[in-house]
Amino acid sequence: AWAMFILRLILGSVFVLHGSQKVLGLFGGQGLSGFAGFVHDKLGMPTFLGYLAALCEFVGGGMVLLGVATEVGALLIVPVMLVAVFKVHWAHGYFGQNNGFEYPLNLLLVCLALLIGGPGKLALWDPFRKRRKA
Repeated sequence: AWAMFILRLILGSVFVLHGSQKVLGLFGGQGLSGFAGFVHDKLGMPTFLGYLAALCEFVGGGMVLLGVATEVGALLIVPVMLVAVFKVHWAHGYFGQNNGFEYPLNLLLVCLALLIGGPGKLALWDPFRKRRKA
């Protein structure tokens, strides 16, 4: 249970920080309109999906970090990481130094681990606890 707690803190922190770049323009980020423009211009996807992806990262990351319906928060992040792996990084191969899919794939796998294993210790709200123990 402590291992899941550690994974939850790491994953949640990553997505709150990266999400705050996309949503709030912090830490050198481009903000919502800039990220939505990137999604439209560079990925050829509808602009609203850029807004949605940024919010999923930020809100989902916060949910995971705090342990508030962790599985729902992780589930919000999964489609964002699938797009990152297959639409953004796949053509660059596996390794991160070539902008490959190594890092987003690992984030996706941690999301899946939290979906399966739950939030671990010190979660603020775990509505799936009873179902998981059965």
